[in-house]
Amino acid sequence: MIRLDEIAAPGSADRRLLDQLDLTRLPRHVAIIMDGNGRWAAARSLARVEGHRAGIRAVRETVDVSARLGLEILTLYAFSTENWKRPQDEVSGIMNLLSIFIDREVNNLHKEGVRILHIGRRERLDQSLRKKIEGAIELTKNNTAITVQMGLDYGGRDESTQAVGKIVASGVPPEAVTEELISQNLYTAGIPDPDLIIRTSGEMRTSNFLIWQSAYAEWIFPETYWPDFTEEVFWQMLLEYSRRDRRYGGLSQA
Repeated sequence: MIRLDEIAAPGSADRRLLDQLDLTRLPRHVAIIMDGNGRWAAARSLARVEGHRAGIRAVRETVDVSARLGLEILTLYAFSTENWKRPQDEVSGIMNLLSIFIDREVNNLHKEGVRILHIGRRERLDQSLRKKIEGAIELTKNNTAITVQMGLDYGGRDESTQAVGKIVASGVPPEAVTEELISQNLYTAGIPDPDLIIRTSGEMRTSNFLIWQSAYAEWIFPETYWPDFTEEVFWQMLLEYSRRDRRYGGLSQA
């Protein structure tokens, strides 16, 4: 049961916002394209890696809020298959921050009941980081409070291509290929499709993120840069989602 008093004090501005939320209409699965770290840093005359460092703090807060609100799944797009094109010092900085985050937080996340999953390629990651990711997955595999999927070296087209390759290699005849079979061969096999996808920073692109799974997702594009994505901003996104009429190609039920 969600206890709002533990999230925001009665009578506070935050609580008044939360009281507008219909807790029966919260999304089951929220996915976020964490965009705007570089621009956040540039606006403060900082190196881009400092934007990513600030973004890590936003990750922790968002995981906490999601768990407290009872969301089941949170997927975070951390590094795409295309991000390897960025300057090497920036790529190295991002990977180092992810490694530090795992070192510092994995035991705390485990104690809080967080299950960690990875979607994306692993073979191109540094061996040390890959082992840390695999260790976090193994440590938290039986946790049930919330599932956090980290998209690292992830791309929707790459995922789809690999899924088709596996199906072809298994000898399945074309007439036996179904949507369910394709879904079973994606990184996200067994995970419900996202209900809500948020892309921060005001950019309105899907950027190769969950292109199969997002067929009926609701999208919201706040202007907020990712490091400034606070719990209050998150609540606003959830409030907007709760007011939408999801029809899945049918007619409104309102």
